[in-house]
Amino acid sequence: MAEIRHRVGIRGSAAEVYRLLATDDGLSKWWTADTSGAGDVGSIIHFRFGNDGPRFEVTELVPNKRVRWRHHGEMPGAWMRTEILFELHTDDKQVIVNFSHYNWRQADEFLAHCSTKWGVFMMSLKSCIETGKGQPYPDDVRIDFDE
Repeated sequence: MAEIRHRVGIRGSAAEVYRLLATDDGLSKWWTADTSGAGDVGSIIHFRFGNDGPRFEVTELVPNKRVRWRHHGEMPGAWMRTEILFELHTDDKQVIVNFSHYNWRQADEFLAHCSTKWGVFMMSLKSCIETGKGQPYPDDVRIDFDE
């Protein structure tokens, strides 16, 4: 199984980062502006990028420490059975966000694309906390002309 991993340090509190990962309002400020359904464990979050987008079931919430989702549905097909994990660790200077998108069936060009886009969105999350403004879809950094 293949995995995407990113690590980013953010000058802010774990509570601020957790809110951006666990609420519709927070998620819409750094990943996609069209987000709905975030809530307790068992909730299904709908992320829209234009007309379509993935859905994830919230499988774990540990306030200020961990957020985990499991892909729910059939779109995009390569994401089926994948999971996403955000782990937060605080030191005296920053919150470290360790991000994983794992259980990919194969490491291919689409996984490479998604890895780069996740890097873009991790920087959007960082900017959202540090400057007050993220770059969620549709205002995100484009990495190719097919987006």
